[in-house]
Amino acid sequence: MTAPLKHSASITLEVALGERAYDIVIGRDVLQSLGMRVAALRPGVRTAIVTDRTVAKYWLEKTQASLSEAGIATSAVIVEEGEGSKTYAGLELVSEALIAAKIERNDLVIALGGGVVGDLAGFAAAILRRGVDFVQVPTSLLAQVDSSVGGKTGINSPRGKNLLGAFHQPVLVVADTAVLDTLSPRQFRAGYAEVAKYGVLGDEAFFGWLEANHADMFAGGAAREHAIATSCRAKAAIVARDERETGERALLNLGHTFGHALETATGFSDRLFHGEGVSVGMVLAAEFSAQLGMIGSSDVDRIKRHLAAVGLPTHLQDIAGFAQEGLPDADALLALMAQDKKVKRGKLTFILLEAIGRAVIAPDIQPSLVRDFLTRKLAHKT
Repeated sequence: MTAPLKHSASITLEVALGERAYDIVIGRDVLQSLGMRVAALRPGVRTAIVTDRTVAKYWLEKTQASLSEAGIATSAVIVEEGEGSKTYAGLELVSEALIAAKIERNDLVIALGGGVVGDLAGFAAAILRRGVDFVQVPTSLLAQVDSSVGGKTGINSPRGKNLLGAFHQPVLVVADTAVLDTLSPRQFRAGYAEVAKYGVLGDEAFFGWLEANHADMFAGGAAREHAIATSCRAKAAIVARDERETGERALLNLGHTFGHALETATGFSDRLFHGEGVSVGMVLAAEFSAQLGMIGSSDVDRIKRHLAAVGLPTHLQDIAGFAQEGLPDADALLALMAQDKKVKRGKLTFILLEAIGRAVIAPDIQPSLVRDFLTRKLAHKT
């Protein structure tokens, strides 16, 4: 597998869901085509853009200009950046603002932002007037390859990540790779964890390609569009086969059972970005799989080596503030995992690995094994 030698004009993929199918448009500077695409999709529509303060500073005016040029009326709802907006209070703020803007059932909500904005705006759209369509315009790498595709929307509970939400598919995703140039290095790295995840869970060749080409992707070369398109293609195929996560789609949660518990344990704070939690969680899942005799140590080392090479955390001790604040003990982390959405009748389900490129759903894992594993991992000093 090789990267294209130059930037393509754009790449369009389809999420094949029958009458609810929609396109993912990927490419540099495709944001300027948003108004034209929305007008073709919904003639005469009115829109409301939900975004956060940081994204608004860079991209709100350009988004509004694209819509205005296509004759589309729009208003804006601006929330604070970060997981703190993905709450009951954040949902109330956005929902009431959409009602005040007189967004009707045949109008569109536009989520302009990263995963937090996409989840929050999508959930508000899902419940507004019992369902309003929405468009995803993801502005982070994580959102472009993961959260903007597939229709998962929601907010956090103090008891856990994404415990309130709805499946509500967008009608269009426009992923402009140029907007990623404004991300901080840490934000880009965090999003990269979700890119690497697609290779680890189901495509060893793609993982090998990432090992060879990640530098060009980070630098904004043609590898960026290729990696994003490959990730979206993989997710779109799984979503088309299992939209409501009754089976195969659960594989996309590789690293998330551990990762979500760690995000909750650190208070959904800047101590641990979502993608960083996924990175640590993938390594823990690989190491736990090795403990169970499922995967060879060479594959585990390869996963850790690559994630560490791009600057992602790979151990619990890498989490910011570990030396000062520590983490809850193994029993407390296990209790947080018990709130995971994959728990069935109180029994834990993990996504584990048989090899790089071969993830499996492992139901009914004995909690004592997980507790002992986490106890050993937490005991390491460095």
